[in-house]
Amino acid sequence: MESSPTLITSRLILTPLQLSDAADIQRLFPHWEIVRFLDINVPWPYPPDGALTYVRDRALPAIAAGREWHWMIRMADDPSNSIGSICLYDQPGNNRGFWLAPQWQGKGYIGEACEVINAYWFETLGRAVMQVPKAAGNQASRKVSEREGMRLVDTQQGHFVSGSLLKEIWEMTQEQWLKRKANLQSRRLD
Repeated sequence: MESSPTLITSRLILTPLQLSDAADIQRLFPHWEIVRFLDINVPWPYPPDGALTYVRDRALPAIAAGREWHWMIRMADDPSNSIGSICLYDQPGNNRGFWLAPQWQGKGYIGEACEVINAYWFETLGRAVMQVPKAAGNQASRKVSEREGMRLVDTQQGHFVSGSLLKEIWEMTQEQWLKRKANLQSRRLD
């Protein structure tokens, strides 16, 4: 298994998921405002060993098989402070997911994390397209996709922790990503 790299932004450090991260996940993750728009496969109420079981039995084996890439999102000024997680999946129609502890939401951290994760997907892994599913009611996640320049390509029925809801599929191609990145870099130089 090739280990995912640590990724760094101006405010964040994204560290590859390890079994020892289960304790942080168990502490931060089980909040209704995080899980309600996640896939129905997330157990709710979240069991006391939910994070350990997920990391040990699902995420780490998928990483070892080269089908998934998972990172913990940490504050750059305090790397011991986990605030959420972000993942990439080699799965048709579902290539990226993330969650952030409620007290860290609304500060632009997910957008910042997505920038380096998208670069990893398109530039390091060389993928041609990224598709991101989300509950239609998840306005915060929708805004992230809109700011990235993704476009809505499909809607279908989805099954989430909060019930059966309309699911949107948002998409961005590698070509769109590279063009957007070049435009952003050009603006920074001006």
